Amino acid sequence: MKVLALNSSPRTVSQSKTELMLNHLVRGMHDAGAEVELKNLHGKTIKNCIGCFTCFTKTPGVCIHKDDMTNELLPKWLKSDLVIYATPLYNYAMNATMKAFIERTLPSMQPFFEIHEDRMYHPVRGKWPAVVLLSVSGMPDEGHFSALSSHVRYLYSSPGRRLVTEIYRPAAESMSSPFLKQRVDDVLDATTQAGRELIHSMEVSPETMTRITQPFVDPRNFTIMANAMWKTCISERVTLKEFAEKKLIPRPDSLESFLLFFPLGVNDESVGDRKIVLQFKFTGEVENSCYFNIEKGLVDAQKGPPASSDITIETPFELWMDIMTNKADGGQMFMEQKYKVSGDLSLMMSLFQRPRTLCANESETSTP
Repeated sequence: MKVLALNSSPRTVSQSKTELMLNHLVRGMHDAGAEVELKNLHGKTIKNCIGCFTCFTKTPGVCIHKDDMTNELLPKWLKSDLVIYATPLYNYAMNATMKAFIERTLPSMQPFFEIHEDRMYHPVRGKWPAVVLLSVSGMPDEGHFSALSSHVRYLYSSPGRRLVTEIYRPAAESMSSPFLKQRVDDVLDATTQAGRELIHSMEVSPETMTRITQPFVDPRNFTIMANAMWKTCISERVTLKEFAEKKLIPRPDSLESFLLFFPLGVNDESVGDRKIVLQFKFTGEVENSCYFNIEKGLVDAQKGPPASSDITIETPFELWMDIMTNKADGGQMFMEQKYKVSGDLSLMMSLFQRPRTLCANESETSTP
């Protein structure tokens, strides 16, 4: 089988989750013996269709534009058995690059009209390749793909056109997080399996699709953490890419966001087989208490005071947020008595000795 894989993401490989998913889908197709050619559209010149219909009349099947679409991409598209449209979700639809590509396939249609099931359409000129749509979104639920899905299903509902399947990955930015590695690996393995299944049977099994779309994050927690990340980007005047490059940390601005972010930076391995309770008593902008039960590599966050604690940290909320985001040195602040610690001081030091790094890719828009 001859497959053409089209990637319309403008991002580089280190950032693009569209490309990450597409590469694994293509890998599975290669495994199944398909001949696959991958093209990145962001590096191609694809002029917008101008609606002149020259390809319908003066030069049937040939576009008036002389660019990469006419000279390279459309001929490859026409010779393929299967085409993968891989696009990030932009404003709840495919991005402009992919839309431009699809519009420029107009020369593959005839100008005449036919009617099928009360719908008028242009018959195809020759044979169209079957299509797989692959899209990723930063949003955490599949409902955000509904407009895209409706569009592509309508587009391929006429005779001579075939939509094989749609593969959607919500909460895609979260795929960079090391804390989700096990689930992300399963998603990518399932995507590779989907590639194999498509070549063998031109369908993806329900079991494989369920693995691909498995949930990563709770929508409420996602909202809190993503908003904290965006506020940090705004206050630091950086883009998402710069946020990642500088290894910035989202700054919690409430007790709720602190409860979500703090466990990600704790060296929970330092407690060994013990179970410990770490308490915070905050003053200042946030006056409240919370605590963390740390046991067997798990950090359970709770509001309010615990019955008892192994370590209690009394600190102004803003000061601890400065420490947490590397705006202030925790050791220096302790020596200057800016905050207090009671309980096992050596244990506290070990908890924060080698904290996990909250890099930007773990909390990009769509990335708690």
